[in-house]
Amino acid sequence: MKASLAWLNDYLDRPVTADAAADALTRLGFPVEDREEIDLGHGGTDLRLDVEVTSNRGDCLSHVGVARELSVGLDTGLKPPAVELPAASGAASELTSVAVETPDCHVFTARVIRGVKVGPSPGWLVDRLAAAGVRSINNVVDVTNFVMLEMGQPLHAYDMSRLAEGRIVVRGSERGEAFVAINHETYTLGEGMLVIADAEKPVGLAGVMGGLESEVTEATADVLLESASFDAVAVRRSSRGLKLSSDASYRFERGVDPLGVERASRRAAAMIVELAGGELAEGVVRTGVDEPASAPVRLRAGRCRRLLGEPIELAVMVDALDRLGFGVSVAGEGDAAVIAATVPSHRLDITRVVDLFEEVARVRGLAAVAVSDRLAIEVKPPDAAVARRREMTGRLVGLGFFETQTPSLMGPSEAGMFAGGDGESVGGLWESARADDRLRPSLLPSLLSVRKLNQDRGVMAGPGGVGLFELASVWRRGEGGVGAAGLVESRRLGLLVDAEGGVDGRQAAVGRLRGAIEAVSDGVTVEAGAEAVARDARWAGVAAVMAPVGVVRRVGTVVGVLGVIKPAVGEAAGLQGAVAGAELDAEALMAEGAADAGGSLVLTRFPGIERDLSIVVDEAVAWSAIEAAAMSVRGGAGPDQLESLAYVGMYRGKPIPKGRKSVTLRMTFRDPEATLTHEAVDPRVAEVVEALKAKLDAELRG
Repeated sequence: MKASLAWLNDYLDRPVTADAAADALTRLGFPVEDREEIDLGHGGTDLRLDVEVTSNRGDCLSHVGVARELSVGLDTGLKPPAVELPAASGAASELTSVAVETPDCHVFTARVIRGVKVGPSPGWLVDRLAAAGVRSINNVVDVTNFVMLEMGQPLHAYDMSRLAEGRIVVRGSERGEAFVAINHETYTLGEGMLVIADAEKPVGLAGVMGGLESEVTEATADVLLESASFDAVAVRRSSRGLKLSSDASYRFERGVDPLGVERASRRAAAMIVELAGGELAEGVVRTGVDEPASAPVRLRAGRCRRLLGEPIELAVMVDALDRLGFGVSVAGEGDAAVIAATVPSHRLDITRVVDLFEEVARVRGLAAVAVSDRLAIEVKPPDAAVARRREMTGRLVGLGFFETQTPSLMGPSEAGMFAGGDGESVGGLWESARADDRLRPSLLPSLLSVRKLNQDRGVMAGPGGVGLFELASVWRRGEGGVGAAGLVESRRLGLLVDAEGGVDGRQAAVGRLRGAIEAVSDGVTVEAGAEAVARDARWAGVAAVMAPVGVVRRVGTVVGVLGVIKPAVGEAAGLQGAVAGAELDAEALMAEGAADAGGSLVLTRFPGIERDLSIVVDEAVAWSAIEAAAMSVRGGAGPDQLESLAYVGMYRGKPIPKGRKSVTLRMTFRDPEATLTHEAVDPRVAEVVEALKAKLDAELRG
């Protein structure tokens, strides 16, 4: 922020020197990086201070904002500028209208001034702008720049005679729409960029720059004065997308005072009438509402003292917040005292109680905080979500999988193969991303690219094949999404394994995926996919129990799919062999109770007994149904002393009848207290066989 020392002194009840200003601002967290004496061209001089302002303090990108900090640091009074409007006639609402068609415009105000005489600005105004590094244009445009540098609220003036139908429409741009800016450059707009338009065309890129076709010139007689509040992300997207920045976009991207829109509009209208003449139309055409008053942030005096490590008096805390413009009330005494601080509208960075602690320390002086020779550390348990993620990734690594970290952007072709049922991926948001301009809709194309890279380099190949996984975000468009693009972000777990070796290899790969999924989450079942789910997994060929796609459910809820990657998809990714993949909702897998915390396993010294059963069932019977039927004996408790139940394989063909299949399952029995005998196991196996016959019309294959 380039600030004029003389201009800053206009808002202080007593003038300050450059040294005093630099010292005070540095103590408050705004280092003065440079000082430069400015020759104003008519024998006068000024001192320009280059003040470093952090990105969260947009309120200090103005002379009033910097002067406010100086008044706190030097204990002087603040004299804000007057915002009285001149006499008005006629109604602004009869001269223009404003329509807002996008939520990215929070507030838009328009005032009309008729009969202005555009010409050079007076010397004092030219000097003020020059001291801040801004050249003079004409008296109307200079006023808008002056008020922006004074109050931090960007404004823009339009020649009303050059606005089609004399009205304003705030909307998203159409892809390919042309816009000629006041820098005489023509820009091709992307879809959904925030523009200010008249009835026919864009006349300004909202929050960034006005248009050449509606700029104020010496021929201008009637002026429409804009003061508005735009979404910071929308402004940043337009600015970055077109590689076009300005003083206005710099401020909007960092946040402007939501209650400053009207003050700045009144201030600029009064100055235009004073310097350029004309008559102000009565009233203001306005859309949107001011931000509601924020709820007070409550500070406990005792906690503030403990956190800062200083016995700060309650009166010092109250005085610091009061001098910063917070509305302050106190209840209680001593450490139990609670300060309710109402945050002023220009302090967008204050959202939590710790922000108030920082303000108290900043005003009191960070140098006054004692440095201790001991560091106290409070040991706390790890965050539950972090612990669950570590547990999940640890188990997968233990199962032989390698974790990957890949970019979120990819090309349209690979994104399209893994998009949802509509096949549409999210793209076109970054003009700088020429080829890879799509947000990934799935983790599987990222994993395929990693597999291709290692295939080309001849690494990670082995008898068991390659296993990869990634826990990261994917994006789609949807209801409730963020921004103009309606982005919905979700966390997914992606898995990829080699599946070479024909049908047996594919079955083994699917089995490995299933085992990995079961290892990271309890209550998981895999069954043949419903058509609606398979539609969102167009990449899948043959999956669990030879279904088109295997659906992963946890406690009855679908959490993901698994299957063998279709040959065409694998070839498009450049793979030479078959692979199987799975993608699951990571939040659902990591939900409370999704898996136990692990721990030690007590090993018994007594051997177990394995029994394999080959049963013939209908083609439509899924493994989950077989598993459920086997475990239904003894009132759902499962066979006595059953240690595990596992899928072994499947067979179709002679002598199995058409429409039926043979499924082999393995049951392991064990007695932890004694050696189990085959005679003891026989009745339990018989119970399972009877349950399979009764529930699934299964036949025991000889």
